[in-house]
This record gives sequence, C-alpha cells and structure tokens, in this order.
Amino acid sequence: MFYAIPLENPPTWRNPPWMTVLLILLNVLVWWGPQRSEHKAHERAAAFYARSALPALEMPAYLDWLDATGAKHARQARRAYERKQYAPLLDAMNQSAPFLAKLRADEVVTPANPRYEEWASARRQYDAMLPAPFTARWAMDFNPDTEWRPVTLLTAAFLHGSTGHLLGNMLFLFLFGCTVELALGRATYLGFYLLGAVGASAMSTWFHMGQGGLGLGASGAVSALMAMYAVLYRMRRIRFFYQLFFYFNYVSAPALLLLPAWIANELLQQLLSDGGVDYMAHLGGLLTGATLMALTLAVRRVEAPRAPVPAEADDGHAAQVALARRLTGEMQFERAAAAWKAAARLRPRDAETLRQWFNLAKLWPAGEDFHRCARMIFALPGKDDATLALQHASYRTYLDTAKPGARLQPDDMVRLVRRFVRAREFADAEKLCQALIRTAPAHPRLADTLGICATGLLQAGQHERARAWLPQLQRFAPAEQVTRLLAQG
Repeated sequence: MFYAIPLENPPTWRNPPWMTVLLILLNVLVWWGPQRSEHKAHERAAAFYARSALPALEMPAYLDWLDATGAKHARQARRAYERKQYAPLLDAMNQSAPFLAKLRADEVVTPANPRYEEWASARRQYDAMLPAPFTARWAMDFNPDTEWRPVTLLTAAFLHGSTGHLLGNMLFLFLFGCTVELALGRATYLGFYLLGAVGASAMSTWFHMGQGGLGLGASGAVSALMAMYAVLYRMRRIRFFYQLFFYFNYVSAPALLLLPAWIANELLQQLLSDGGVDYMAHLGGLLTGATLMALTLAVRRVEAPRAPVPAEADDGHAAQVALARRLTGEMQFERAAAAWKAAARLRPRDAETLRQWFNLAKLWPAGEDFHRCARMIFALPGKDDATLALQHASYRTYLDTAKPGARLQPDDMVRLVRRFVRAREFADAEKLCQALIRTAPAHPRLADTLGICATGLLQAGQHERARAWLPQLQRFAPAEQVTRLLAQG
C-alpha cells in the first residue's frame, strides 16, 4: 500500500474551488440520498433473510456455483458461510445476475424439493422488501452477458459502497482537485474530471467484464486528478506526507516522480488483491489524467498554483534596514555598513539587502566583509534577469576593487560561469573557465562547466569562439555532447 498527500498549495478562498466543492456535494447527496435509502432497505431485507430459511436453501447452491464458475472469491465466500456471515455473502449473490436468474427460474430450489413452498414464500417476502434498484442501475455491471450501458461509465463515478468509501474519496478529491481546478479553470477542470471518470471506468470494464459484480466509486476520477497534479508540477519539488505499507514520513520530491510510483502501486495491488478494490480503475484514471494534462501543456501554457507566501515574521530585518538607511543619510558609512551586514545575516538571500551592503563594503576593499558579501551575492539562487545583472555587476566591481585581490573559490567560478552564460556575458565566462583550468583542473564539475560555456557560445551564434575551446574540451570534457559536435565540423 502506498499513498502520498501534498502538503503545499492549499486552496485559496480568494478564488474558491467551487467546482470541486460542487462535485463533493453531488457525491455526498447521492450517497446520503437515494443510495443510503436503498442501503437501509437492503439492511432490513438482509435481516429478514438471515432469520429465514433462505440461507440454508440458497447459499450452499451459490457456493457450488462459485466453485463451478471458478470465481476468485469462492474460497472466501465459503469461509463467510461457515462463520454465518450472511450479509456480505448476500451482497455478492445479489450482484451475480446469472445465478439470480437461475434462482428465480426455479433451477436452484426446484419444485421437487420438499421445502420448495417454504422457500418460495420466504423468497417472495424477501423480494418484496427489496427497494427499486438504484445503485445496480447506475453502476458498472461486470456480469457475463449483461446489457452494455455506456452511461454507467460516468454515473458509476458518483456512487459509493459505504460511508468510509465516500469520505476517503472526497478527501483526496479535495486535496488534489482544488489545485487542478485553480490551474485549469472550472470548465476545463470539470470536463477533465468527467473524462478521467470515463477513462477509469473503461479500463475497469475492459479488465473485469465477465467476472461478475458491480463497479462504482469516484476513486478512478480522483486518480485522474492525482496524475494531472503530478504532470502539472512536473519536476517542481513538493512536500508530501506518504505511507508505504506500515512506514510513513514526510518527503520533498519532484511531483512527477509520484506518477510512476502510483502506477506501480496500482499494478502491484491488483496482482496481490482479492478483488475487493478496483485497482484497474485507479490505473485507468492515472493514465487518462496524465494524458489529458500532457496534451494540455503541449498546446497552451498552464500556470501551476503556488502556495501563498506567508507574511514574514518580525525578525528585526526591517528595523536594521531602516537604521542602515538613516545612518547612510547621516554619512555614517561604517555604522551603516554594519547595519546592512546585520540585515544580511537575517535575510541572507535578500538581493537588495546584499546589494546595499556591497555598495558600502567596497569602501573598504581589503576588509573581510567585502569578500564575504561578494560571495553571498554570487551564491544567490535566483535566475531572473535582475539577479543575473546584480551578480555580473558585483563580479566586475569585486574583480577591479578587492584588495589584495579577488578570493574566488573554484565552486564560485563554476557557479558564475553558468550565470554569465545565461546572461550572455561570454567574455567573463570564458575568463573564469580559463582560471578554473589553471587553478582547479581536477574539479569534478569542470567538464560540464566547459561544455555549458561552449554550448552557450554556439547557441549565441559565436561558432568560432566556441570552436576555439575544442582542444580544452577534448582534454577535460571528451564525453560532452558539444565536444563531439565541434569535433565533427
């Protein structure tokens, strides 16, 4: 057993997921309305059945019929009869249309049976207590020679077998549906949910047809939403709570990696199951949802919702920034630099804070703070144009100003080469590559760094500059694709 629940991207009530709420409400109304009423009537009829002579007259024949037809749950059904657990056995028998047809045609308890009149009377009373069929009418029917009703591929997704079945499906519908609805829009989301239900039912029908029983539940459509979620977020790391058999934990992982894990789980569960859960419907939903979202992403841009950014706690950063600005205005630059340094300690990835600290720290080019601030700017994770521009401008200033000289580590150089290639600052990227070769020829990322630089030059149309790197590429990065490309022509 494996499942994973996302802990990020909760619904925003500024744009409520009304379609998800409506789907949940519809499922709840169907269960607590006609299905629950039908269920209560069946419970009363089952209580009468257990008190009557019917179990002794009908169930042994039903068990023999299961053995004769090779039913998967024949042994389990026989154990239930021996323990006098008539209710689940009666439910299974009522879903076996071929056996019921033989029973009602007097082919099971025949008129020659000395207890035939007793059976016929009890059977009439039992049948009179049964409600008009609702679940069986709108669920998928897997019995042999059943009438093909395409509408049940959809309607079965709004039926459930128990309150626990309903609540479990609605929980996952809410957790995944809210995010997918926000990304796709309500109309597309509803269409994809219904298509996911049909895809799940179609897979289930293909696999189970002729095996008897009914197919119902929203889990196939919910599985489609889970697959849509995984494909929507692709390689973005999402925090999940997961359970694997008896082990559970939290993990941050690329969302797309969950899709093959879910598929493998459904296949394994189907292999090991006794038929109580329709894992093939789950598999059909996963495949349908993944296909729908992949096709959508191929034809239009879909923005994956992000979790709202919580308000920053009052960690003192704002006070330090205000102090630094006041001291700068008063021309107290040394104290202002100390205030910016304190602000940077509180927010080490705040680009504006680092920029302000750097502009003051460069007044003391031999000071340790100048070198430290420069390295913090070079380590900023953002890849937007503003961050790249800040890193390049700071690098040029640092290179020209630092005393007695720049203190760039090989890891700094590797990071900056990649940033400068992205920013198309090829001259500085090439100088850093040369410095890497001189000072750290054994660096584990030298090969791919040289490859990135040469590839960037090629993509920018600077073929001659890229080709000039071929000797170094052949020496340090012979396995890189760009090395083979340049060597060929």
